[in-house]
Amino acid sequence: MEEIEHMMTIQEVARISALTARTLRWYDRIGLVVPDRDPFTRYRRYGREDLKNLQQVVYFRELGFSLDKIKRIMDDPKFDRASALKDQLSMLKEKRKAVEQMIKTLESAIAEEKGVHVMHDKERFEGFDFSHNPYEQEARKRWGEDTVDRANVTLSSLGGDGQEELSNRMENLFRALAKIREIDPASQEAQEAIGRWYDLLNTMGHYSPDMFGNLGRMYVDDPRFTKNIDKYGEGLALFMRDAMIVYSGRKK
Repeated sequence: MEEIEHMMTIQEVARISALTARTLRWYDRIGLVVPDRDPFTRYRRYGREDLKNLQQVVYFRELGFSLDKIKRIMDDPKFDRASALKDQLSMLKEKRKAVEQMIKTLESAIAEEKGVHVMHDKERFEGFDFSHNPYEQEARKRWGEDTVDRANVTLSSLGGDGQEELSNRMENLFRALAKIREIDPASQEAQEAIGRWYDLLNTMGHYSPDMFGNLGRMYVDDPRFTKNIDKYGEGLALFMRDAMIVYSGRKK
C-alpha cells in the first residue's frame, strides 16, 4: 500500500527548521521554495520535495551564498541535488577546519593568560586573516583608487564621535529600509528612502548614479554584503539592489 505523504503547514516547517514563518513566506514570494496551496483554504502545504529544497537553501545560506545566487543555482536545469550536497559537505568541512584552527589559537591564548603556556608570535594569529579588506579591495577594483581613498580620508577626519554618529545613521536607515522591504522598490516611498541612502553615501565620497546602481548589485552578488545587510531583515539586500538600480536610472 502506497504511503500517503504528510503535508506540513508553514508553522510546522518553521518549528522544525528554526526559520520564521515570515522567512518562509519570503522564500515563497521570490520563488525559492514554493509549496502547494490547499485548494480550499489557500494555506501553504509543504511536502517532502519542498523540505529538501529548503534544506538546500539553508546549507547554501550557511556557506554565505546570497538568496539571488541560490535561486540561480537551483533554477539551473543542470542543477543536481546529490552533487550539490556533496559540494556543500566539502565546503562545510573546509569551514570547520578554519574554525577549528581559530578555536585552537584562542585556547592557546587563554592558556597563556592562565600562565600555563607561552605563545609564539606567529601562533597568535593562526586561523585569522586580516591581510586585506575584501570590501575595500572590491571597491577599488570597481570604482578606482580615488573614490575609495576619498572615502577613507573623510571617515578618518570624522574622529571617534563623528564615526559613531555616522554608524548610527547608517544603522537607523537600514532598519527603516527593512520595514518597507516588501513594497515595490520603484514606488515613491521606496525611492525616497533609498534616496536618503544615496545622500548618506555621498557624505563619505562621490558616488555617481552608475556607481550607486553597481553598489546595489554588489549587495546581492557578494554574499558578504548580503549576509550583513540581511541581518536587518531577510530580503533587504535584494530590495535595496532593485531600489538602487531604479534610483540610479532616474538620477541620470
